[in-house]
Amino acid sequence: MNSLSRGYIIQIQKEDLERAAAHNLISGSQVGPLWLHLSEKPDSRPRFDLIHVLYYFGALLVIGAMGWFMTDAWESFGGANIFMVSALYAATFVGIGSWLWKRGGLTVPGGLLVTMGVCMTPLAIYGLQRWLDIWAFDDPGNYKSFHRWVKGGWFFMEIATIAAGFIALRFFKFPFLTAPIALVLWYMSMDLTPIIFGDEDFSWENRRLVSLWFGLVLIVGTYFIDHRTKQDFSFWGYLFGVIAFWCGLSLLENDSEFSKFLYLLINLLLMGISIFLQRRIFIIFGAIGSFGYVGHLALKVFEDSALFPFALTFIGLLVLYCGILLHRHGKKIEQKLLLTMPEWIKGLRPSVRDTQ
Repeated sequence: MNSLSRGYIIQIQKEDLERAAAHNLISGSQVGPLWLHLSEKPDSRPRFDLIHVLYYFGALLVIGAMGWFMTDAWESFGGANIFMVSALYAATFVGIGSWLWKRGGLTVPGGLLVTMGVCMTPLAIYGLQRWLDIWAFDDPGNYKSFHRWVKGGWFFMEIATIAAGFIALRFFKFPFLTAPIALVLWYMSMDLTPIIFGDEDFSWENRRLVSLWFGLVLIVGTYFIDHRTKQDFSFWGYLFGVIAFWCGLSLLENDSEFSKFLYLLINLLLMGISIFLQRRIFIIFGAIGSFGYVGHLALKVFEDSALFPFALTFIGLLVLYCGILLHRHGKKIEQKLLLTMPEWIKGLRPSVRDTQ
């Protein structure tokens, strides 16, 4: 039996309830009815078991077939047929998904089918634009290039997909629906560059800057969503926001040692944000960036220093020891910090929630 406590999935067995009764935490007469209630309660949370792996793997296969793995042969259908087929797919997926959503215990496959319907949106809009030969900025070429090339012509396909995703979220509170929204927002951060600077004038530096600022805006926007929702609708926003921000930051031209040191400080800040928000994605990219800076020190700054490896080894062991201390006394340290933390700061810290 799974239970959610502070965002973590905890396994509960009947023996745990009996042990709680033995310690007078609950009465012995409550064990049976409580266990029966927990056993009968439908659990729609995703778990790493065969059923949920099949759910998500099947959904990703369909999404991939109608997106990432689409071939040029589809272009022979013509814009009108592409639009009608993709619209029929979307309507079918949403219809069946809605039916499953209303059945007890089937919200995960139902939500995945609705997500598949949303993922048909860019193909449907592409078919409509190809049919009517209406392009906002330029003709971007075949649809299979949507996931490969940065072009302003994809812009309205992205806008329509984001709108479809938010409309679906209005009726189906399924956190995985934020995945296509966040992915397309990430695409938009790249496709905005030729729109803002022009197809002929934009450079890699422009693209990096747009990615950095767009990623930062997405992270901040996701934080406000994370702070106001009961379920976790923020995972994918954080993921693609951090990817866009960190990639833009890491690819910027940093010629001076000060700018490289500033890069290290930003990555350390990401690791601190990870602890504050309780989101691992920040610490992953922060650690990669910090390790990259250490590599720069080893290969460039202290290239001929015999003492640098020893100093770095000492620092690494010290960090490892701090990890051991946190493992042993982390809960006590966290409780003391929470007791001394001002209420307004506690209010800024969103809780970790269930994901789907």
